[in-house]
Amino acid sequence: MAACDTKTATTGETANSSVTVEAAPTDAAAAETSGTRATATDEANATPAPAPGSIPASKTGDAAAILARPQVPILCYHQIRDWTARDSKGAKDYITPIATFKAHIKMLADSGYHTISPDQLYAYMTTGAKLPSKPVMLTFDDTDLDQFTIARPTLEQYGYKAMYFVMTVSLGRPHYMTKAMVKQLSDEGNVIGSHTWDHHNVKKYQGKDWETQIDKPTKTLEEITGKKITYFAYPFGLWNTQAFPELKKRGFVAAFSLAEKRDQQDPLFTIRRIIASGYWTPKTLRNNIVQSF
Repeated sequence: MAACDTKTATTGETANSSVTVEAAPTDAAAAETSGTRATATDEANATPAPAPGSIPASKTGDAAAILARPQVPILCYHQIRDWTARDSKGAKDYITPIATFKAHIKMLADSGYHTISPDQLYAYMTTGAKLPSKPVMLTFDDTDLDQFTIARPTLEQYGYKAMYFVMTVSLGRPHYMTKAMVKQLSDEGNVIGSHTWDHHNVKKYQGKDWETQIDKPTKTLEEITGKKITYFAYPFGLWNTQAFPELKKRGFVAAFSLAEKRDQQDPLFTIRRIIASGYWTPKTLRNNIVQSF
């Protein structure tokens, strides 16, 4: 397996993604078995997402208004495969066993959650555009093959869509997605975002790093999908404020971190996600969604 297969499982990403599991809300068990599936009618009642470029700068720059709106739950997955004897205890947070992943998604559907796109999230954060009831955003980092072979058909069962943050160095390598798979995901209504060339920490960029890690991968993804790439996820969830203007001038409208607090001046470039741990049962996942957002 390529060296970066376990990159997110063996690096400092855990420092920014820990979430405390507390006592379950009293309605958790009932919600888990209620059978209240997400419905097309409810999704249709949401406001259609305008293109990010059509939203006035005054809205996108109003940090106070953005921070005042309730956060939408955003989950981050990496590898979807069964654990092996070689997987460390820490790595298992980033490796979701297949049955566990399927149970997570079933719980979301049974509990009435509706997946939303990043454009819907952006419109909601900047203008307060209406979302479907119980919105959730599903994201996948690092381009692992099992995101296509396992996650994709699982999500399709429930009519769910997701955001895939692609690390372009891995495209076509063993255990990773091909360019054709990324294009298929995009063509099927999922959204592709940038996750750098080889997962290099944004806080350490110097000189030509912006060209290597951002410019070239963005061009590659736009050539693959035929669409503008406007969303970015920080490797390891690590960011600094110096990165914001660099990302903006390259056409990105928002960037996703992990569980640490949002920047109070630029929340669109520090949108929070939580790692959906491989250890979590569906009930634990639901509790963490409620407590973290």
